[in-house]
Amino acid sequence: MAAATVSDALRQEVFEANLAIPAAGLATLTWGNVSGVDRDAGVFVIKPSGVPYDRLTAADLVTVRLADGAVLDGALRPSTDTETHRCLYLAFPSIGGVTHTHSTHAVAFAQARRDIPVLGTTHADTFNGPVPCTPDLAPEHCAADYEYNTGRVIVDMLEGDDERAAQVPAALVARHGPFTWGSGARASFEHAVICEAVAEMALHTMALAPASPPPQHLLDRHYTRKHGPGAYYGNPAAATSG
Repeated sequence: MAAATVSDALRQEVFEANLAIPAAGLATLTWGNVSGVDRDAGVFVIKPSGVPYDRLTAADLVTVRLADGAVLDGALRPSTDTETHRCLYLAFPSIGGVTHTHSTHAVAFAQARRDIPVLGTTHADTFNGPVPCTPDLAPEHCAADYEYNTGRVIVDMLEGDDERAAQVPAALVARHGPFTWGSGARASFEHAVICEAVAEMALHTMALAPASPPPQHLLDRHYTRKHGPGAYYGNPAAATSG
């Protein structure tokens, strides 16, 4: 195989984000993967299939060509979800990283084919609306190109709208689980953590008060104070200076 040029920084970011999945309690066994894309080089880097996290090394990561899914370097097979990641990268130019997990509470919503509703400000801080759940995949989706079609149902649900994908950087695939994305691998992982947290909170809230819609103006305030031109949450300079 021809070697692909992948920066050490990207490989390390993807490696660390993958190790963070079990540390955050988002995976059982090897159920999860993170990738990161280098659009200038036309490649992305992803976890190999079925490798336990405690044995994973940065050198194990597999480089895949974005255009056609060809493996460019790596001695191991890439994640079985690789084509889903590739589909999302091709559809949404703003995405720099993708995370997939089988975290318990988010999967519960996916198996019930229900969106994760916006029930409070914790959800609205990150997601500008419900985390949507796709329809069931059709027989033809599963008969061929299953993993790519798993991405297609997300893309079709979001109508290929990159801005919409940026405002709610997560989706549930029916009967399957959550896929999250962000500006890079680390950001996509953080959205997976948040997706699982708000799914758990929503289940508890719905048990206590099945109908409890919050006022929209409160949700809007929480989203816009973190996102957009008027955002004022945090200290970006302090965060990037180390």
